[in-house]
Amino acid sequence: MKIFKFGGASVKDAESVKNVSMVLKSQGFAKCLLVISAMGKTTNELEKVVELYFKKDNYQTEIEKIKRKHIEIAEGLFPENHAVFAEINLFFDDIDSFLRRNKSPNYNFVYDQVVSCGEMISTKIVSEYLNEIQFVNQWLDARDYVKTDNSYREGSVDWTRTEEFISNLNPEICYVTQGFIGSDENNFTVTLGREGSDYSAAIFAYCLNAEAMTIWKDVPGVMTGDPRKFSDVSLLSHISYEEAIEMAYYGASVIHPKTLQPLQQKNIPFYVKSFVDPTKEGTKVGASEKNQQEESYILKEDQALLKISTRDFSFIAEDHMSLIFGYLSKYKIKVSLMQNSAISLALCLEDKFNHIEELNEELQKIFKTEAIKNVSLFTVRNAKMDHIDKFYHGKNVLLEQISKNTLQMVTQ
Repeated sequence: MKIFKFGGASVKDAESVKNVSMVLKSQGFAKCLLVISAMGKTTNELEKVVELYFKKDNYQTEIEKIKRKHIEIAEGLFPENHAVFAEINLFFDDIDSFLRRNKSPNYNFVYDQVVSCGEMISTKIVSEYLNEIQFVNQWLDARDYVKTDNSYREGSVDWTRTEEFISNLNPEICYVTQGFIGSDENNFTVTLGREGSDYSAAIFAYCLNAEAMTIWKDVPGVMTGDPRKFSDVSLLSHISYEEAIEMAYYGASVIHPKTLQPLQQKNIPFYVKSFVDPTKEGTKVGASEKNQQEESYILKEDQALLKISTRDFSFIAEDHMSLIFGYLSKYKIKVSLMQNSAISLALCLEDKFNHIEELNEELQKIFKTEAIKNVSLFTVRNAKMDHIDKFYHGKNVLLEQISKNTLQMVTQ
């Protein structure tokens, strides 16, 4: 089977959904599984619903707005009496019904039950449209197949159970399913982390021993830098799994960090291609003699820099490190860069759940700390070391690190 993943930008309106069918026509719609994200900015809009709900504000108006958008998209795809309109209404009724009866104060739990509906609705619309134009497919609820623990908003996949369920799918037919979501042992929805649809596609690819996996983007492929942030960037037509993993870890937005490991384990080729021009080559990630090691630029924004030192000038020892990383795990804060000396430790952190203040308070009981918010991590992969001075121009560098062929700096 082939796995195709389409993100929110590729299904943002009726014309975009029609374009998906053109992409499939160019690729051959047979023995494939489509993983589809929520339409356009729906995830952001549903996040707003959750925020309003916890503020005890009028979230119903926001739900109505989102529903209206989806109905308008469907009106551009289906005749007015089509059954999909009742399906759309039912999904939004379910959101409202859940919020009315919910008793849980757990923000992350409520978030997952509500925000996941974006994927459910988009896949139903795309699946029904493809069937309407004779691209015959079966709609799947990913929560019946991708099984996780109950770490809401950051679910960890139970690979044994997940592989058991997915391997029962018929490899001779086509499916449409959701990215980003799974379910725990109580069948509550668990999301896999923001932008987790690529990871979902990799999970299905791994469990189905797929021939290849392709994600369709609004860019030509993996570039040497985000064209919205850097000038003079070029396409990387072939890169290794290792290079792609490094780029994703450092923050390359075109690849989700967790996507590559399951593909690498089974040597499944991974393509990043443009849904604007599906005939173009794009980027191939995998084993190849053509793999490139071009100088590449990655900017990871919305980071925090935390400087930690001992109060008595004693060394930062193993027990200190263990304590610090225990707190990082507790608050689900990820380390993007770490630098330590005898008596200090500097951490560039990704604080997805806004716990940096709590972390800092805990650490100040034992250490001296300084927290600097809203910093960026700038990484140059395969840096040409004989002219790295140009990267420092005009930057307020708070921390820098050079290792082999990689230059990193935390800037404000």
